[in-house]
Amino acid sequence: MSISNHLQELYGLPAFDFPGGGVTEPLPEPGAVAWRVSVDSYEAEEPWEAAFARFTETVDTTEVQALIIGSWSDAYESGPDEVIAAVVAARGQLPELRALFLGDITFDECEISWINQTLVTPLLDAFPALREFGVRGGTDLRFPPVKHEQLRSLTIETGGLDVEVVRGVGASEFPALQRLDLWLGVDDYGANAEIADLAPFLSGARLPALRHLGLRNSQLQDEIATALAGAPVVANLETLDLSMGTLGDEGAEALLGGQPLTHLKRLDLNHNYLGEIMRQRIVSTLGEAGVEVDVSNTTEADTEDDGTEWRYVAVGE
Repeated sequence: MSISNHLQELYGLPAFDFPGGGVTEPLPEPGAVAWRVSVDSYEAEEPWEAAFARFTETVDTTEVQALIIGSWSDAYESGPDEVIAAVVAARGQLPELRALFLGDITFDECEISWINQTLVTPLLDAFPALREFGVRGGTDLRFPPVKHEQLRSLTIETGGLDVEVVRGVGASEFPALQRLDLWLGVDDYGANAEIADLAPFLSGARLPALRHLGLRNSQLQDEIATALAGAPVVANLETLDLSMGTLGDEGAEALLGGQPLTHLKRLDLNHNYLGEIMRQRIVSTLGEAGVEVDVSNTTEADTEDDGTEWRYVAVGE
């Protein structure tokens, strides 16, 4: 699976593409949409910073609540350092900004594991009132420990997440964080975290407000499920997302055999490798308790004659 569509909404607001230069179409009210500012991925006619300058000159940014940073030129070769600098410099013009997504780039613009990233925490430092923050792409992504009092949702989408980013997020102070969603990926694209590196998320001690945990798109999905079977964080969750990974019957068995999951509102196991018996068991066991269980796009792993199983995460390259 590749990311083929741009974000449709952010912060509960429908996404709207800020038009290119020379376009004079009517614009929506500044606070009514999530504004996406982007340029062509290849041979862009203007740099992203120029498009953003037009945006701040055209739109009353004092009312803007959500900003989506789409493609910058040649994202497969260069990171968004100048993009981030431009947004940080405009922080005084964005007093109501509550949601920010960096790198809303589809596969035909740049594959997720080709997207060059950089140090992204200056965006959190610049906007202390931010409620939602997301970033796509793991190459050269840096996320050292940071403190943010207001952040409610953090999403990091990658085909391979470096352990230093995992540790940086784990060591951060997010007292208000309710949703954490990490796409861990595979080692072929830079994933090198181990289960021990997920300890801060599994304990939940540093995330007292967390209600949704997504540890997905991982080649370690069985090990993650086994660790979650006894993880303290689970008791406070409303939704648990282990989708897009390589979860098999072994991990699902450990999850079902661990602490009760009947308090959950939703368990997402979409795109994994479960046998039919296990799928039915999970749905019936938790469904009877009122848990919404998603086991769509799950199938048994391909097995060769020598017993070798092939499992793949949903988003790699």
